[in-house]
Amino acid sequence: MTGPLIELTDLNKTYLVGEQPLQVLNQVNLIINQGDYVSIMGPSGSGKSTLLNMIGMLDRADTGEYYLNSTPTVNIAEELRAKYRREHIGFIFQNFHLIPRLSARENAELPLMLAGIGAKQRKQKVQNVFTKLGILERSEHLPKQLSGGQMQRVAIARAMVMEPQILLADEPTGNLDQKSGLEVINLLEALNKQGVTLIVVTHDSDLGKRAKRQLTMVDGKITQDIINNASSG
Repeated sequence: MTGPLIELTDLNKTYLVGEQPLQVLNQVNLIINQGDYVSIMGPSGSGKSTLLNMIGMLDRADTGEYYLNSTPTVNIAEELRAKYRREHIGFIFQNFHLIPRLSARENAELPLMLAGIGAKQRKQKVQNVFTKLGILERSEHLPKQLSGGQMQRVAIARAMVMEPQILLADEPTGNLDQKSGLEVINLLEALNKQGVTLIVVTHDSDLGKRAKRQLTMVDGKITQDIINNASSG
């Protein structure tokens, strides 16, 4: 691979709120390299989650360009965008987004199923990831039978089974107690040390300061971009 992993150039996004336009991304320029650990901080409504959704190809910019592995992605067909998401990007959300009627294993298998991977291989891949995350004995439990920390570990497993280059985490500790939250962050940082590019959106300044690179957003713009060589990550 040549060039940066992620390159955003003059990215703009406006939503209509009622009849009023609200610009949530304003001329955003950003380069992220393979293996980076980046936090995105800022007040509510500053554009943090929108930026994460752009990087995750869950939304399209109005203008500007997003290059993934040097490939332009803004105007490509939705089917190809879905393929890029599946092959390159894992998502972790504050609310876990687990399907209540499926077991922990079945939830984690979903990306593999969508990719057409057979049942035996799916089960083996999930078993390997669950073992690393310390939840193998919870494989057949439903989400309602798991603690918040365990549900987030299942969500991490689901994000990791396709071995993505990029892991996007939107407030990953927001619904967890302090101990469970720290355990989840330690897991994410361990994945980053193995080479996964980790991008975390957070309101928690202590969590944000653990990242090697800290971005601050205000009114849709990146107002600070700090490299922290003394970070925990």
